[in-house]
Amino acid sequence: MEPSPATGGSETTRLVSPRDRGGAGGGLRLKSLFTEPSEPLPEEPKPEEMPFHHCHRDPLPPPGLTPERLQAQRQLCAACAVCCVFMAGEVVGGYLAHSLAIMTDAAHLLADVGSMMGSLFSLWLSTRPATRTMTFGWHRSETLGALASVVSLWMVTGILLYLAFIRLLHSDYHIEGGAMLLTASIAVCANLLMAFVLHQAGPPHSHGSRGAEYAPLEEGPGEPLPLGNTSVRAAFVHVLGDLLQSLGVLAASVLIYFKPQYKAADPISTFLFSICALGSTAPTLRDVLRVLMEGSPRSVGFEPVRDTLLSVPGVRATHELHLWSLTLTYHVASAHLAIDSTADPEAVLAEATSQLHSRFGFSSCTLQVEQYQPEMAQCLRCREPPQA
Repeated sequence: MEPSPATGGSETTRLVSPRDRGGAGGGLRLKSLFTEPSEPLPEEPKPEEMPFHHCHRDPLPPPGLTPERLQAQRQLCAACAVCCVFMAGEVVGGYLAHSLAIMTDAAHLLADVGSMMGSLFSLWLSTRPATRTMTFGWHRSETLGALASVVSLWMVTGILLYLAFIRLLHSDYHIEGGAMLLTASIAVCANLLMAFVLHQAGPPHSHGSRGAEYAPLEEGPGEPLPLGNTSVRAAFVHVLGDLLQSLGVLAASVLIYFKPQYKAADPISTFLFSICALGSTAPTLRDVLRVLMEGSPRSVGFEPVRDTLLSVPGVRATHELHLWSLTLTYHVASAHLAIDSTADPEAVLAEATSQLHSRFGFSSCTLQVEQYQPEMAQCLRCREPPQA
């Protein structure tokens, strides 16, 4: 049987007789002939690099803490170390001076240490990736750490106010003016040092979609966004409250040192400046409650966002518009966009998402595009929420 010619690039099989091989034996056997291709095979197309999708405008962030949170971690660690050293000194000084005001300041430093340790833990916890249960990740642990800091200060201050009231009722105590003056002076220096370490300058102007360093491009009805890490901001306000009390304790110690008969200045200063410390927590508490109650970001108004979405070509109406925050700098938005039948849904979606990212710095945007129906104007669920 004559062998069939092999075509280029193919594999053929033929029957070969024993005589063709010149050998003994019987039967036929199969033989495969592999020939070199006469022409090169076409190369498989290489996968092209996919452009960023409308909801992933930035590359995937690296694991671990962001630069802003790394700076916050360093600030909190340094302030915590300073706080521990001077707290130990105040405990000793307050015991030797028999001063409730000094012990009050030491207790506030203890509350500072606890809140900073909680803030450091919340920073570490916030780096954990999102799961199917915690779909947004652990960002809000930062806000909870700030709330714990405020609550701890309120608890400690309440106890110390009670002790100061008891001292005002009973005058059976003695205060060493010299030890109190020295300890109060050191306490003021310690609080100044901690305030300097925790002070946050405004970060550079940025409009990344992660929103960590966002500042609005246009002026709106809202107030400027309070920049900086929430935990560091809460600790800074906490230290400012302690600084006010330390200054009051220093003034009382000067008075008691030169006029020992005015020892009542010790509980009075504790009483007055503890109230000031409580008042200093009001801004942080307000911001924390706004985040936890899913309120809209202070720097982003409902009307500007709505008008921006309506300005996108093809959008006839918006409804189900929701604005909220996971932290003071991580803003989220979701909305339904009703578009004309002639509009391109993909183009509308891309343009609307781009506008929300660039103009308002939202970290996450979820937009649903649907055809506009005339009955939407009468739908109760499609109406805008009333003014608060």
